[in-house]
Amino acid sequence: MIRTILGSLVALAGAASAVLSPFRDWYGGRTGREYRVEDLFGGITATESGVLVSMLLPLLGAAALVVLGVMLRSRLVVGLAGLVVLGFTVLWMVRQGQAAGSLTVGGDGVGVGVANAAAGGVLMLIGAVLMKGRRRRERVPVEPYAAPAADQVDMWPPTQEPGMSTNTSPWPEPEVDPYTGPDPHAPRTGSYPQAAPEPGDPRDPVHPPRRPPEG
Repeated sequence: MIRTILGSLVALAGAASAVLSPFRDWYGGRTGREYRVEDLFGGITATESGVLVSMLLPLLGAAALVVLGVMLRSRLVVGLAGLVVLGFTVLWMVRQGQAAGSLTVGGDGVGVGVANAAAGGVLMLIGAVLMKGRRRRERVPVEPYAAPAADQVDMWPPTQEPGMSTNTSPWPEPEVDPYTGPDPHAPRTGSYPQAAPEPGDPRDPVHPPRRPPEG
């Protein structure tokens, strides 16, 4: 997380330096926004350029890519923006050297604006290296339980109870009804206590049944 924040700040600082560079001197007191983008492909001329079609255009586009890359946490987008800035800066230097015959630094030569653009591109690349991209979450496939071997200590269906596998069928074991005591309708044995007979019962030794009176 700290590396991502640090890389984002470095990349944004590079974007700010790149956008600021066209407003400073590039060569012989001429600012970067006075160079047309089309001059980079056809040769440097003395023709003045509008702001929207000057060197500001590609550098501003690269800065927008940096902002987008920071929002998406994409190292690829931020690195691409740095390459765009460095590519246009190097191409300008080649064309300016062809137009002037040679490049000189300081005075009427290469100004601080070119240094700002180059530094901005380098900072973008450094920010891309420091950033950590998004981690893709790997989905682990859920495999169904397989029937264990007979010599494995397990139960089927899979449970947390130890023991040898007693059921090799893929179907679950049938549940047994819980024990609720002896059947009240079953014949009684001496092993179970018998209920006291009711009065009038011929089995009652205390209250034997009485014969009806003879009329």
